[in-house]
Amino acid sequence: MKHLVIYAHPNQDSLNNHFRKIVENTLRQNGHEVIVRDLYQLGFNPILSLDDMMGQRMGTVSEEVRKEQGYISWADTITFIYPIWWTGMPAIMKGYIDRVFSYGFAYRYDQGIQKGLLTGKSAYIINSHGKSHLEYEQIGMDKALVLTSDKGVYSYCGLTIKQHFFFDRADRTSGQTVATWCTGLIETYMKED
Repeated sequence: MKHLVIYAHPNQDSLNNHFRKIVENTLRQNGHEVIVRDLYQLGFNPILSLDDMMGQRMGTVSEEVRKEQGYISWADTITFIYPIWWTGMPAIMKGYIDRVFSYGFAYRYDQGIQKGLLTGKSAYIINSHGKSHLEYEQIGMDKALVLTSDKGVYSYCGLTIKQHFFFDRADRTSGQTVATWCTGLIETYMKED
């Protein structure tokens, strides 16, 4: 299978980068093709400009966006890896989605009805966050995150979500907990066919 990993964290020593390496290595060891797009290392421009917006409606996109869309078209499965900051994705990931998941590529409207265009592709989402699961559950943030990302972005564009991982209290966790999380990721990605 062809796997695309879209990764967003500026720190190469981060827990998120550790997750990225685990996913990439597990997939490669099992014979999958893997492409990683590290948005910070690429210096991806996250700003959706007026030119971008006008171009999307006319069916044209910049070369930078076209290149990223090519990777998405190539992939059978896309894994998104990023931390939750201020109860959402980092600006560079949001900008990637704003620009790359454009109208006519990732979705369109047919007679006023929205249609996702990335059907037939699946997705994993891997997020770390500082709050505990209990804290997020108590304020409804757990449901809000799923609604805004899974339903509002990924499913909206036609992706089938295989699993959304939320790794909580990630800024103050133990090595044993990280090892358990990584074992879970390895087991999940070992099942990829």
